[in-house]
Amino acid sequence: MKIGVLGAGSWGTTLANLLASKGYDVILWVREEELLEEIKRKGINTWFLPDIKLNSNLCYTNSLKEAVIDTDFILIVVPAQFIREVVRGIRPYVTKNKIIVCASKGIEVRSLKTISEVIFEELSGLDPIYAVLSGPSFAKEVSLGYPTAVSIGCAHKQACERLQKIFSTKTFRVYRNEDYRGVELGGAIKNVIAIGAGICDGLGFGYDPRAALITRGLAEMSRLGVMMGAKKETFMGLSGLGDLVLTCTGDLSRNRQVGLRIGKGEKLKDILNSMKMVAEGVKTCEALYELGRTKQVEMPITVQVYKILYEDKDPKVAVEELMLRDLKPEYY
Repeated sequence: MKIGVLGAGSWGTTLANLLASKGYDVILWVREEELLEEIKRKGINTWFLPDIKLNSNLCYTNSLKEAVIDTDFILIVVPAQFIREVVRGIRPYVTKNKIIVCASKGIEVRSLKTISEVIFEELSGLDPIYAVLSGPSFAKEVSLGYPTAVSIGCAHKQACERLQKIFSTKTFRVYRNEDYRGVELGGAIKNVIAIGAGICDGLGFGYDPRAALITRGLAEMSRLGVMMGAKKETFMGLSGLGDLVLTCTGDLSRNRQVGLRIGKGEKLKDILNSMKMVAEGVKTCEALYELGRTKQVEMPITVQVYKILYEDKDPKVAVEELMLRDLKPEYY
């Protein structure tokens, strides 16, 4: 079996290494020439996964054609805002009914489309089989072999079962879910809520507000998800609640770290300029804000995080406004 992995960030490298360690023929597409040569020379991704020695069977390339041609399936792990460009680049080499697995998390800002919608649009006429891998998983911990459980969302039952077996190891357990829309939305929305949780921690608040934010963030996630055709129960699973809890509480979360630094008084521009890896929640927040507005879905946490990020709103004022909203029943 030959697998093409697109994206050599921490998560793409981790998944490529996991699959290569199982004996599969894996080729990892590395966009940056400098990083490619360094990985080949040292056998380590010093930019994004510096503590992990990579499997010697893993191959590398900076050619999209070489990465995807004659593969059994393609795994996409590039930042959400670049997926359209990358998929457009591989289209000439994608055969009909190719399995495309996405492990990126986000929503395209300019179109407000989910990743699956972008992929189906760019590969129209080729009828790809789409799957999404998501759940509570930090790349470093998966690479260190810590026990981890995630979901794979795919409407094609046979392909989903096959992918479940391919990705699963003794430390990486994969559950099937036919609701790929819910799985991808959970992975995207939780990053925005995690920025909010980080802001609360940065302001010096205790555990109570974080618990409230996670719980009400889950309500926002479910509201929008159901409106967009997902199943409500998906958001109570690994790609919803599980990933939300991890990203809102774990210090390895880039999105939580962005919020933490904002809560402590830093400006978003300075924070982003200092980061090598992408915090997907920053751009996703922009898309979610517009989605909530256009679909008329109430998303008060998202709205306040958006205003803090993009309108320079005082975080303390945002928190106060959330607390003083009109009183409502818990479930509506």
